[in-house]
Amino acid sequence: MKVIIQILESFKFAWNELKVNKFRTILSLSGVTVGIFLITAVFTLTDALESNLKGSFSFLGTNIINVNKWPYGNLGEDYKWWEYVNRPYPDLSDYEYLDENLELGQGVTLYAIRGNQSFKNGNNSINNCFLNGVTFSYNDVFDFKMSNGRYFSRMEADFGRRVAIIGIHVKDALFPNESALGKTININGMKFGVIGIFEKEGKNIFNSASKDDMCFIPYKAFNRLYYSGANRGIGATIAVKGDENDIGLVELEGELRGLMRRKHSLKPKDKDDFALNRTEHIANMISGIFDVVGIVGWVIGGLSILVGGFGIANIMFVSVRERTNIIGIEKSMGAKNYFILFQFLFESILLCLVGGIVGLIIVYFLTFIPMGLEPELTVKNITIGVTVSVIVGTLSGIVPAGLAARLDPVIAIRTNG
Repeated sequence: MKVIIQILESFKFAWNELKVNKFRTILSLSGVTVGIFLITAVFTLTDALESNLKGSFSFLGTNIINVNKWPYGNLGEDYKWWEYVNRPYPDLSDYEYLDENLELGQGVTLYAIRGNQSFKNGNNSINNCFLNGVTFSYNDVFDFKMSNGRYFSRMEADFGRRVAIIGIHVKDALFPNESALGKTININGMKFGVIGIFEKEGKNIFNSASKDDMCFIPYKAFNRLYYSGANRGIGATIAVKGDENDIGLVELEGELRGLMRRKHSLKPKDKDDFALNRTEHIANMISGIFDVVGIVGWVIGGLSILVGGFGIANIMFVSVRERTNIIGIEKSMGAKNYFILFQFLFESILLCLVGGIVGLIIVYFLTFIPMGLEPELTVKNITIGVTVSVIVGTLSGIVPAGLAARLDPVIAIRTNG
């Protein structure tokens, strides 16, 4: 109990000393404030940017394996494009085979996308849109919302009826002052009846791949518009949604590989003529990029904190020299070495902690500045800022505090600050 009381008294001494020397305190904590601000600001902005980027790829779905011709990956020296160029694109027969035989997936669908499309309705038209051909089971794999109308019926999808679901931008451009449901739009010379309208998604960081600028039609109708052969035309994708209990989708991947190899009559020694791509590969690439940005933030902020730490250490040495006589008096009255140690160590930690908190407050107010990213000061980043402040304060004050604790009380009393 006595030790706790002495520690609290040390804390009180340190706090009073900081209040007495306000100007010196402000100068000392400025370096730490800037450092913590830079580190926390970089982490907060990169977290917001990473979240926004991943959100922009949300149309790829989650917990999904895609069967493609081309594997995802960096287009560098390790990307063996010559091995993939002659592969066939997944087609309707592959999808139907997987749909009949797949046991582990929650849903399987086939879809193809064509960009830079123009849709018309009389004199109204809209350009640079996306046309998606999808099978009936698309809504079993991907999540989306509709504001009006309905989804395709199985008969419409199986027979490739000329029906369409459009995004809000398409609707506003083609039917500005009227309902689009039951009306027709012209797609590449063919008329399609509008049966549904997607709920507005808004812009993402790439300003693309939003359902606001899309039109969905049955895959077989899409095939009649654009021939998708084995090695030409538009490449289709088979998407399979895995079970949440299948950790890492390992079992699903094994079953998919076996079924696709059987469907393509591949021998045991033959290489796969298809790619099984996971949507988290893109997320991992994004995370890797921001890991580098985070390191840069540590380096920039660390340099500022280093300067601030040296400044605080220097101030603490000056403080010890100024209070040497007082230290001698305290020791002669029975003050223990750890009491003197904690007194100066807490002063150093308090300096850094106050500086760090000021830096966090600045970052917090910056999150209210509209910048299109919606940054948020998370508990994780607050914890990083406070922890770094305490560590820097400890390292900066341990040597001066140790020097003060080891002073001889007789010599210290005779010393003039």
